Amino acid sequence: MYDAPDIGNLEASQAPIPTINGVALMDAGESLSDDELRQRASAELLRQAAMDTGLLSRDDPPPVAGVSTESACDAIEVLLERTLQAEQEADEDACRRYYDGHREQFEHGERVHARHVLFAVTPGVDVNALRKRAEACLLDLRCDTTTDGPSEGTDRFTEIAGSTSNCPSGAQGGDLGWLVKDDCAPEFAREIFGKPEVGVLPRLVHSRFGLHVIEVLERQAGQLPEFEMVRSAVAGALERQRFAIALRQYLQLLAGQARLEGVDLDASCDPLVQ
Repeated sequence: MYDAPDIGNLEASQAPIPTINGVALMDAGESLSDDELRQRASAELLRQAAMDTGLLSRDDPPPVAGVSTESACDAIEVLLERTLQAEQEADEDACRRYYDGHREQFEHGERVHARHVLFAVTPGVDVNALRKRAEACLLDLRCDTTTDGPSEGTDRFTEIAGSTSNCPSGAQGGDLGWLVKDDCAPEFAREIFGKPEVGVLPRLVHSRFGLHVIEVLERQAGQLPEFEMVRSAVAGALERQRFAIALRQYLQLLAGQARLEGVDLDASCDPLVQ
């Protein structure tokens, strides 16, 4: 029997390799997410800037699978220290404004009771088809009036989680129990903590494991320490925010001076791998 070729893979293999000033960001046949590609592009812009400023030899070999040489990493660190001049230590007023505007960052003890249906992204999976299944599941559960938390009977969420979810929690109807932030992947935690929502979230949640349909069943509010108790943590968070903004602006400047092909840095939120 004739097997039709995988058009998606065929197109990917024929797509031009993204480059910065002629330096390839990936190998032929390698597959990267948009975020991974932007992270490599950001690192390559900084590596080339280190060369231009004499901090790194032009004989330094390009990264292999996105991993730069130790010399390049050291040179980039020096480059950033010299280029992104540290501002004066955050003053009291700036810290208080940050504290008031980001209280959820400093709360302790918040707990969320949640359940989910996981559509795992595994090697070889058709991501587009998987997304369509996840979106159909989300629509089904958002429209179902019986999905209002576990009960003595079996509701629609429990049925779908048991038959569909790729998480072991599917055997318990997707119930994850009571969670604190450290129990979850960061991208999962960002979607369920520090928010007022209860019920099936109106959006798919993307994590390193795949696509999630999530229902928040209950919430227990955390406690916010007094400003004086977290003053140093607030100052550190504010300084990191300022550094991230300065780094993003510097990368935009470098990108404007470089020849980029096949990569778009404008959509980047986190320019470098954490």
